[in-house]
Amino acid sequence: MNELARRAIVAVIGAPIALAVIWFGGAPLATLMGALSGIAAWEYYRIARQGGATPMSVVGVVLAALIPLAVHAQQLGVFAVPVYAWMLVPLGVLALSIWTRGVAGQPLGAAATTIFGVIYTGGTLSYGYALRYFGYAVGDSAAALVVIMPVVLTWASDTGAYFTGRVVGGPKLIPSVSPAKTISGAVGAVLATVAACAAFVEYLLKPHAQLAFSPTGLLVFAVCLSVTAQIGDLTESLLKREAGVKDSGTLFPGHGGVLDRLDSLFFVLPVTYALYYALLLPAPRA
Repeated sequence: MNELARRAIVAVIGAPIALAVIWFGGAPLATLMGALSGIAAWEYYRIARQGGATPMSVVGVVLAALIPLAVHAQQLGVFAVPVYAWMLVPLGVLALSIWTRGVAGQPLGAAATTIFGVIYTGGTLSYGYALRYFGYAVGDSAAALVVIMPVVLTWASDTGAYFTGRVVGGPKLIPSVSPAKTISGAVGAVLATVAACAAFVEYLLKPHAQLAFSPTGLLVFAVCLSVTAQIGDLTESLLKREAGVKDSGTLFPGHGGVLDRLDSLFFVLPVTYALYYALLLPAPRA
């Protein structure tokens, strides 16, 4: 079976499952986000070790997996943790690193790598759950759409970059990080995202969620999302190149690991959450 066939099979199986989980939200979505966060953290720590770092992998994986579940618990009102209390987590990791590693075990580097891995994976993916309960989205269809939108636009950005880069070519974007990416591909990614955003808003978000952007807001949102997606992609490429790793994992045949598949979304989801509150508006009723 060639790589394209493996990619297609994974997409055909995975997409309906992901859409169903987003629709139901709640515990299923938090569990999925927690599982993906834990696996992504494990992949990140594997790459970090290949690059010479010494993270506390078990601690980081557990914390990353727990963050979406903690967000779910707060959504249910089980407990409410003040924002400043979350600072105790990195301090606790640092203290544990110093206690268990000692001076010879490079505790500061181990703690920094561990904490970053938790934020980079579980911290960012938990925004997928937060988007599902976005305050302006009323009803399951609206709530699902505001989560699906950044996913679709990220895919549009990646697709636009791929095809524009292959057809137009030209100077490389950052060859030292990702030799295949071109400046024309980056521009094509932005244009494809703007077009996909306009279509998504017009045919899905307005009629089914009663939400929309102003013309300027739509342009700002789409451009920021595409640029953010490309930064996320380049960031993971840089991590792998520094460590001399080709793929983060093998969980998705033809797609690599969770980091490979969700690299852009780690950046896109938090940015989308902020931009929604800044730019998204109730759509005028017909």
